[in-house]
Order: sequence, then structure tokens, then C-alpha cells
Amino acid sequence: MKINPIDILLNNDFFPSKKFYFISGNEITLIEKIRSRIVKRYKEVENASLQNIDKINNFKNETSLFEEKKIFICNNCKDINKDNLEGIRGVEGIFIFIHENSPKIKLVKLLFEKEKDSYLIDCYELDRSTKKRLLDNFFRVNELNVNQDIYWWLVEELDNKYIFFENSINKILDLDEKEITFENIRKILSFNDYGKEKVFFNLLKQNKEIIKIYRKKIVNAPDVSEFYYYCKYFCQLIIDCENESDYIKKIPRYLFREKNFLIDLYRKFNFKKKKLLLNLLSKMEKSLREQSNLSLISGLRFFLNIKKITIS
Repeated sequence: MKINPIDILLNNDFFPSKKFYFISGNEITLIEKIRSRIVKRYKEVENASLQNIDKINNFKNETSLFEEKKIFICNNCKDINKDNLEGIRGVEGIFIFIHENSPKIKLVKLLFEKEKDSYLIDCYELDRSTKKRLLDNFFRVNELNVNQDIYWWLVEELDNKYIFFENSINKILDLDEKEITFENIRKILSFNDYGKEKVFFNLLKQNKEIIKIYRKKIVNAPDVSEFYYYCKYFCQLIIDCENESDYIKKIPRYLFREKNFLIDLYRKFNFKKKKLLLNLLSKMEKSLREQSNLSLISGLRFFLNIKKITIS
């Protein structure tokens, strides 16, 4: 069945009771948020560990004696069909499939929408009504007061990408004030400092210049988390694509200016480097789970380690 991703985020009692979750769309920060939400809620109840799988047609269940259930993450929807899903229904745990929107996955999405033990979750940029729902919940839960002029200003001005939106409302919460005014909002919110993902495209520059650019754009823990998710997206794209042709097809259209850089970057990676990159991402995921937020220095070290692997 199909479910709205915002319903998952706003439901405090949400528990991943379905067997399969297919997360798609074109808003990668919301896709990552939903993935993290499902993983976190499931692990709060079950003694489960994460395991990445490539395809389900050659899936092998290797559950240990000490891990009754697992959360299987698959970033490749190739070979997904009714028979293959039937073959893994008996495995203890849940399966999360993640794939950016494409005309090629229409039939796969339709399959998950029809299955009773599945959720199809489409993640797109926030629209006006969605931002209103999120803001209403935020002000209610935190018992904050805001007049109508400020409220509608926030609805219009806050970013449509989820991670930017979330970072902004968290900054409002950090004010630790029950009364929200234009004056104190303007102290913390800046609507011209987005585009932190652009830091990634400076990966091959000298370290001194990278550090300078990083410090200018990444100034607090939410910024680090936001930047990490973009780095993860670009790294995962390199890891998942078996050849350059497949990789080029998956580069988002809006990054046409950075396309040549991304292609050149992909050409620097072989199987060994991809494995090192995957290990680096796994370590950062573990740090995020343990600390919730990453420090400025850990974010910079992570980025420089990506460069180190790339040019090695």
C-alpha cells in the first residue's frame, strides 16, 4: 500500500510492521530521513542489525544465533518481482528498498503498492500544505507561540527540501523562547546560505582551499549532518553503478553544471576504492547512530578521507 512519508514522520506511534518498504521519489534528503526513521523505530523494539544487499535474486540469509532479526537495505530494485519477494517473505526482519524515481521502476512501484505487507513511500520536495503540517506539529509539540504573519511567512520562505526545512525549525527551537518574533527569527535564519552540497564539488582541490570552503558553509552540527547526507548520496552513486554509462544516466539533471566533474570523479574509482568508500560510509553511519549529530571536525575529516581514497 502507499503511505505519505510525512505521516510516518508525524506519527509518534509509528512502528515498521510491514515486511517491505520501497522508498522512492526525487528528494534525497527526505528519502534518507524516512530510511533512518524506519531503521531507528524498528531497532528500538527489535534486536536487529543492518545489512546491505545488492540484489534479491541472489540473496542469502545468514542470520547468526545472536541476531534474531535484521534490517536489509537494498539500493538496487533490479530483479524485484512477485516471485522474488515471495522467496524472502519468511526471512526474519524487514527489507528496505531505495531507488530514485525513474520511468523504469513504475511496475516495481505498482507491485509494492498492491502488496498488503508492503509500503510504497514516494518522497518529493515539500509543498505548501506539507510544510504547514510540519510547522503545525512543531509549534504544538514544543508549545511555541507564533502570530499568523510569521507563521505564513515561514510557510512561504522555509526551504522545500526536507533537511533544510528541518534544520531551520531546529534553529528556531534552539532560541529557547516561547514567543517567536521576526526579530529573533532573523537572528538565526538565513535564506541565502543553502547549497551546502556544492562543497562536495570542491573535493579535488587543495586541502587548504577545501578547509576554507568547508568552514565558510558548514558552521554547526545540523550543517554537518546535511552535508554528510549529500556526500553519502554522491558516494553511494559511485558505489552502486557498475559502469560509467549506468552512472551517467543516474546523475540528476539539475547537476548539469557539475556533470563533467562527477564523471571524472567516477573514473578515479575501481573496485578496491569503492570498497574503501563503503567502509568509510559505514563508520560514519555508526557514528551518527551513536551521537545523533556529527561535530564540525568529524565532518571535515570525513570529507578529506573521501578525497584521500579518491586520489590514492
